[in-house]
Amino acid sequence: MGRLGMLALATLIGLGPGRAPAQPVGDLAGAWTLVSLTAESNGVRSEPYGAHPHGSMIIASGRFSVTIVRAGIPKFASNNRTAGTADENKAAVGGSLGYFGAYSVNAADSTVDMRVEASTYPNFEGTNQKRKFSLQGDELTLTNAAPSGGGGVATQVWKRVK
Repeated sequence: MGRLGMLALATLIGLGPGRAPAQPVGDLAGAWTLVSLTAESNGVRSEPYGAHPHGSMIIASGRFSVTIVRAGIPKFASNNRTAGTADENKAAVGGSLGYFGAYSVNAADSTVDMRVEASTYPNFEGTNQKRKFSLQGDELTLTNAAPSGGGGVATQVWKRVK
């Protein structure tokens, strides 16, 4: 994202009730580690990647890359990633998600538009995913309405890597 885009977003985010001044979008750039990921649908809250998921997000030069992995996925008995059993593959695929692409910020509604180029979940490929964001200090919260087409809301909380 260019300097003009960063300045536009910097002017967008003001003070909310009881909140510290938000930071400019330029502060989104960098490395982030996942703190939590929750989903809520029909009043039911869940943690689709477990209570302590692992995750990494890199944001730089208008590009992003996200990897999320459930803690404790069982190792493959064969010690060969291409020779997993049906159950091993199911646990690995169901317990992880990776995607990358380009992003832009919409200053009018405090959202990030993530244009997914490729993903371990093929249905994400070629999609635009709009997420609300909030940046307070070294904590970034992304909120995604209707994740994976399943309805509800997913919330990711990330902490800046220093």
